[in-house]
Amino acid sequence: MKVAFHTLGCKVNQYETEAMQKLFRAAGYDIVPDAEEADVVVVNTCTVTALSSQKSRQIIRRFARANQNAVLTVVGCYAQNQPQEISKIEGVDVIIGTADRMKIVELVEAALKNRGEKILRVGDVEKISAFEELPHTPDRTRAFLKIEDGCNNFCSYCIIPYVRGRVRSRSLENIRAECFELAASGYKEIVLTGIHVGAYGNDFKNKTTLVDAVETVLNSASPVRLRLGSIESVEVSDALINLMKNDPRICNHLHIPLQSGSDKILRAMRRPYTTKDFSDLTARLIEEFPEISIGTDLIVGFPGETDELFDETLEFIKNQPFSKIHVFPFSAREGTVAATLPNQIPAQVKKNRAARALEVSKIKEKSFAEKIIGKTVEIIAETETDGLVDGLTKNYIRVYVPASPKIKLGELVKIKITGTFLNGVEGLP
Repeated sequence: MKVAFHTLGCKVNQYETEAMQKLFRAAGYDIVPDAEEADVVVVNTCTVTALSSQKSRQIIRRFARANQNAVLTVVGCYAQNQPQEISKIEGVDVIIGTADRMKIVELVEAALKNRGEKILRVGDVEKISAFEELPHTPDRTRAFLKIEDGCNNFCSYCIIPYVRGRVRSRSLENIRAECFELAASGYKEIVLTGIHVGAYGNDFKNKTTLVDAVETVLNSASPVRLRLGSIESVEVSDALINLMKNDPRICNHLHIPLQSGSDKILRAMRRPYTTKDFSDLTARLIEEFPEISIGTDLIVGFPGETDELFDETLEFIKNQPFSKIHVFPFSAREGTVAATLPNQIPAQVKKNRAARALEVSKIKEKSFAEKIIGKTVEIIAETETDGLVDGLTKNYIRVYVPASPKIKLGELVKIKITGTFLNGVEGLP
């Protein structure tokens, strides 16, 4: 039996896809890249924006048409949010939300035996209180390690707490156990992932924090590099900064969502900081780690964002030491507070604002990359495509280098940077 996967969305989804692949392999299935030759097709969906939901629907329909004989299984955030909508799509056999992925093989095999009978397994995320342990083997040179699920923030625009549930942290013992496996497999870089990584431990009674999880990974996996996923500015604690200073294995790269450069909009978004709080943090990070890469997320066209308030945001991001800005036009998600707010912004205005913010991002990204031209850096060789190997520096600059027998994927390589290239830089070993 053959199973094909298609994954949309974040690193957490990628981790969960790798875990589900391991479950199928353990049951004797072969993982294949082409859905048309598969007996089972699994689509791991995303719903963070309206566009994400639209893409999920399009992919589901495409696979339903491409292979009508396969058991089509839809899992993840969009499945959790809109199971009834998905069930109306002809050809979908199994729908699983953001829990019960451990049972995916069992549910698929039930569908194989009873073709035509749709299986719906989507529960109430508010009733989920424990972290779902999934057996995991990374399918890439950098190993993602999921340590947390869910979010308690309920920002006014965000659907994720409604489809992922509340914060559920993984036990340090189980983190340690997976780290031993990663160490035995020789992974050089581990990336900590979760829906709200900075909230790790908030659901424990013993005051465990993200710093404890980071120390556990450093001590048990002994990676050459440890990279943190997205973390809120209010969760970049003194203890975490001190740990980054004292252990050079922690990458000098943080992704800290801003969302708006206007205090009025931040309040409407229910974000727990001001622009001054944010800029004080980035200034401290630059002082402590001069070469640090600080990425961010930005939402433009939030309800009530006037031209003047957008200009505030544009001026703020220009003055921040960002290396990259992910820009999203506001997307009204049914069930969130922001979807009901007055003064919704027209689509064309949001598009224009996104383009202006992206121009700032491009300038900052190029300027940050140019700082390492002429320097020798270390990358972990990640992928090889069309005669080029690429990998990331510790501070998250993508480096491209001609492939050669001397460069082995997954290994550390020293590269002399010669210029900018594509979305990063190029160099020679």
